[in-house]
Amino acid sequence: MGRHLHRPIFFSLVILTTLAAMSLLSAAIQDRGTTPLELLLLILYAILILWISASFWTAAIGFARLLRRPETLAADLDAAIPPAGREASGEPFRTALVMPVYNEDPERVFAGLRAMHQSLLETGRHQGFEIFILSDTRDPDTWIQEELQWRRWARELGDSTRLFYRNRVENTARKSGNLADFCRDWGARYRYMIVLDADSIMTGETLVEMVRRMEADPSLALLQVPPVPVNRSSLFARMLQFAGSLYGRMFAAGLSYWQGGTANFWGHNAILRVEPFAAHCGLPKLPGREPFGGDILSHDFVEAALLARAGWKVRLADDLGGSYEEIPPTLIDYAKRDRRWCQGNLQHARLVLAAGFKSLSRIHFAMGVMSYLASPLWLIFLVATGIEAYLQSRTAPVYFLGESVLPVWPASYTVEMATVLWFTLIMLFLPKLLALVLLAVHPEQARRFGGLARASLSVLIESLLSVLLAPVLMLFQSKFVAAILLRTSVGWPTQQRGDHQTGFGQALGAHGLHTLIALIAGLVTYTYVPAFFWWFTPVLAGLALSIPVSMITSRTSLGLLARRAGLFMTPEETDEPRVLRALDENLANPRPCSCAGPKDLDLWSRAVLDPCVHALHASLLPDERPSRRRRHYLEGLIFQLQDEGPNSLNPNEKRALLSHRDGLQELHTLLWADGASRPDS
Repeated sequence: MGRHLHRPIFFSLVILTTLAAMSLLSAAIQDRGTTPLELLLLILYAILILWISASFWTAAIGFARLLRRPETLAADLDAAIPPAGREASGEPFRTALVMPVYNEDPERVFAGLRAMHQSLLETGRHQGFEIFILSDTRDPDTWIQEELQWRRWARELGDSTRLFYRNRVENTARKSGNLADFCRDWGARYRYMIVLDADSIMTGETLVEMVRRMEADPSLALLQVPPVPVNRSSLFARMLQFAGSLYGRMFAAGLSYWQGGTANFWGHNAILRVEPFAAHCGLPKLPGREPFGGDILSHDFVEAALLARAGWKVRLADDLGGSYEEIPPTLIDYAKRDRRWCQGNLQHARLVLAAGFKSLSRIHFAMGVMSYLASPLWLIFLVATGIEAYLQSRTAPVYFLGESVLPVWPASYTVEMATVLWFTLIMLFLPKLLALVLLAVHPEQARRFGGLARASLSVLIESLLSVLLAPVLMLFQSKFVAAILLRTSVGWPTQQRGDHQTGFGQALGAHGLHTLIALIAGLVTYTYVPAFFWWFTPVLAGLALSIPVSMITSRTSLGLLARRAGLFMTPEETDEPRVLRALDENLANPRPCSCAGPKDLDLWSRAVLDPCVHALHASLLPDERPSRRRRHYLEGLIFQLQDEGPNSLNPNEKRALLSHRDGLQELHTLLWADGASRPDS
């Protein structure tokens, strides 16, 4: 079947499914006319069922494709680019591995990069790759630790020109600005850049294959490899890792089918052709102030759309494995990450109708907005349904009788409304069953997920936990959307990546309101529409149990217990890739920094006093001539440090002193001239 038919087939299926569901719901409305509340329910259901239908058919098409392609294709090194690949000038072309970081754990950052570099070495095709750590780190101690980690690794490699580090004085435009600075300063040196997140891991085979595919198609500007979540041990994270591995491959295959050459960019684990990216992907500031104006936060969607607008292909490599990422370990951390993404995605509402974009890019923008608007729309739908049930119980036959958990509609509408309900549930849960069918058809795949029986039990438990977590996430996201609509900006908070457990106080603070809402809503519905209370129970149960569920699912002990029982297993756990083993080894055996000096000082103080650390840091600072006002400010900080000690300076003031070579040199000289052994002496 021709590729030009893929999108018409997909969107026809989505629209026909939506119309079928709407016809059933419309037929179930009483013939006495449609009230404003019923009209609202129809409109909300139309939007939500369109969203669910798109997701369902993406998974269903992915299922059909994977039936014919049971294994994720490995990179074909024999067909990979030869080491002798050349620019037109005759020079070997280079690919930059770029990792933007912002206040991340340096041990984890460099452990991951070392693992990828080791994997590249094993391919024998590493010569064309160079590594960049693009730091936007603001914390002074973390900044210095990054530099020390870079220095040690560069010395070990013996060829420091292949490993680069820089820290920006000002983190203008966040990550997109970081990449833009890289393209301006070094982009002309590279044909491609592979963009990584701080938690990204990719195998050497995949990195080489990405370059080969770009070389094979000169019209391809961006190739996104779907990352699989790995390496977390909490029950919550292992459940998401299992779902991402089992269901994610179906959705990726379906997305690739209908997106074709106008796919999306997920911000990391992707390769970009530097020249068109630099030429077309400069991001303007949106007019107005945050949260809807200012810097574009979710820059990846926009950059993919700009490349497509310029006539370049953007593809999703759904058949390519060896791409990994790490996810938040707890429900609360997951919600915090959602809060940051929410603002960026809602900004895209201003771009849906912007001039010049392709139709599919506009759909990407709309889907990004809908991924967060769906929660408040579901909340409004549930509230409106409860009100409608109350009104109907007072003016018409009761729609909820006895102890049935399903609505009991008047006889002439029973079939239609039951069909609507089951129609919706099937589209929500059938993809999970299709994923199990794939495992049944391909036993080798089933073994990698712990066997078909354990995988089926894992799907059942994951589905039950998802039912409990869904209303909690609905309220979280509804709150985020409301806050953004009230023009509250989220900023750029650091993510919590490592495993940790949620305590009672933290859970109470995050979910106390959810529990209160469940109690009030339960009391109201049980009092005024008691039968509706039983139908509403799954939502109420998720909210009422949010505190214990959040605490329990954060436990690493339960996650490890599930692993020993063979539950929530993933292929990466059954047969751990070498690159992930290398990461584990690097983290288990951290490499201490080798500069001599007073080790009892914090890293910021060592950068001021320790000649070795000071010289390294000063050598990495950009040339800059601070204004007279800036000089006076720095001199004031130096006097404050001498008179009141380092504890009188906040992190921003410490960073200011570390950011300017002349002021830092003056401070270093003054302290040593005074015979000081430490800043507070």
